[in-house]
Amino acid sequence: MNDLQDRQSHIPEQSINTDVMTDVMIVGAGPTGLALAGQFVRYGIDFVMIDKREGVTPYSKALGIHARTLEIYEQLGLAQQAVEQGAIAEKARLLKSGEGRAELDLSNLGAGLTAYPYVLFLEQSKNEQLLYDYLKRNGKTVRWQTELTSFSQTEEKVTAQVKTVDGTSQRLEANYLVGCDGPKSPVRHALGLEFAGSTFERVFYVADAQIDWHLPHDAVQVCLSKDSLLVFFPLKGENRYRIVGTFPEAFSKDEGDVLYAEIEQRIQEEVELELDVHDVEWFSTYKVHSRHVSNFSAGRCFLAGDAAHVHTPVGAQGMNTGIQDGYNLAWKLALVLNGKADKTILETYNQERLENAKHLLQTTDRMFEVAASSDWLLAFLRTHVLPLIAPYLFRLDPVKHFLFPLISQIGIHYRYSLLSQQAGDEPFKVKAGDRMPYFRVEGESIYDKLHQPKFHWLIFSNTPSDFHALKTELDSLDLDLVDFNFISLDSQIVEAFGVDNAFNVFLRPDNYIAFISTEISPNRVKLYLKNLTT
Repeated sequence: MNDLQDRQSHIPEQSINTDVMTDVMIVGAGPTGLALAGQFVRYGIDFVMIDKREGVTPYSKALGIHARTLEIYEQLGLAQQAVEQGAIAEKARLLKSGEGRAELDLSNLGAGLTAYPYVLFLEQSKNEQLLYDYLKRNGKTVRWQTELTSFSQTEEKVTAQVKTVDGTSQRLEANYLVGCDGPKSPVRHALGLEFAGSTFERVFYVADAQIDWHLPHDAVQVCLSKDSLLVFFPLKGENRYRIVGTFPEAFSKDEGDVLYAEIEQRIQEEVELELDVHDVEWFSTYKVHSRHVSNFSAGRCFLAGDAAHVHTPVGAQGMNTGIQDGYNLAWKLALVLNGKADKTILETYNQERLENAKHLLQTTDRMFEVAASSDWLLAFLRTHVLPLIAPYLFRLDPVKHFLFPLISQIGIHYRYSLLSQQAGDEPFKVKAGDRMPYFRVEGESIYDKLHQPKFHWLIFSNTPSDFHALKTELDSLDLDLVDFNFISLDSQIVEAFGVDNAFNVFLRPDNYIAFISTEISPNRVKLYLKNLTT
């Protein structure tokens, strides 16, 4: 008997209340769960979301918000608010032995690739509040102080028992369940899914505090060391910083035994300049795991976010990846629940996101080795060579066009997915399975045309008559799942796609390319949608 079932066995039968029916039950109201719920609001899907906490986290925890997440927030009408509340990473300053050795311009690293060509520092607490407020504005909420005690599933439904803080138990029935319940995920344990990987023996520390020193509050301060990592991220507010660091490999204490005084001493030793760390809002120590599940789903139950994958904090990938998990899953569940697609489409959630998780862990592991390894060669390159070449490299477009898609997650693709039809994409720079490239149309982002929670059929042509004939034909097919746009072919579009004659792009609801071709016909659109139902 698993822990969930064992706990349920001690709940008196008389305390169980009336059943609740819903489309989807979401377990966990962190950024992943809240973002998933926000997508369900867009698609009109009913859900019940529970969390054993009292409310949104008061701690900053995850910090970096990347371009792909802001593109998702844009569809919820939250991107501008997020940018206003956060701080754009303008530059990074490399420090060694208490002196600045180099500065890197980060403010426009992804220019021309997205409407958000930067990294935004916005604490997890503020992200959760943004998303939670969005739910409340749309008549939804979270059942706080409510814990999942057991669940079971059949081919038709998931049945769960939940318990509130006062001991009241309730039975919930849902078509599907999504576990967004963190790295220790009770849902994952109950499903028996393997969470294989490794644990870094380094002890990490994190703290939010004010720092008085001679350095300006205008950059990410990176301390270059031969055997550890120490980074100061500027936050909104006078001299406020997020401090992230590691103890050296020789440090033998368990994370739970580390005192704050030891963290502060370590910071002083690493920085090698006069500073005063004060007004500490919170701090934590931990060891980092690098793990992912064997499968993102089991039957009618799914995992997302930290419940499915954990890794080092290098690159600020965790919260963003969880939000993208939910973004990938939401539209597929919506199609199935609305009877517009066969349930086999849900298998592509595991196919697409498991591949991404494997790649993510490999990338973040390598990044951590480069940033903090005590290997003599890596340490030499990091402390002596990097300050000399990094400013030059960061000015080169090829370097920026490699690094930014990798870090910002706009470079994630699903080319090998069953939902990506490759036929016809040979002449194009972008392929089926890629994210829709960014460009501007009449001064506005192409993404401004892609807010509706539908498939998008885009015709690029300089022949307006093509539009009227195709629109009439599309309307006759009564394809209510498809939003249609005609866009004049200009030099920006030719540059983005690599062709200069008329073509069409069919986008999934998450704005990844389903197919792209110079052969323009509603019949292919109709066939693609028909294949989803069989």
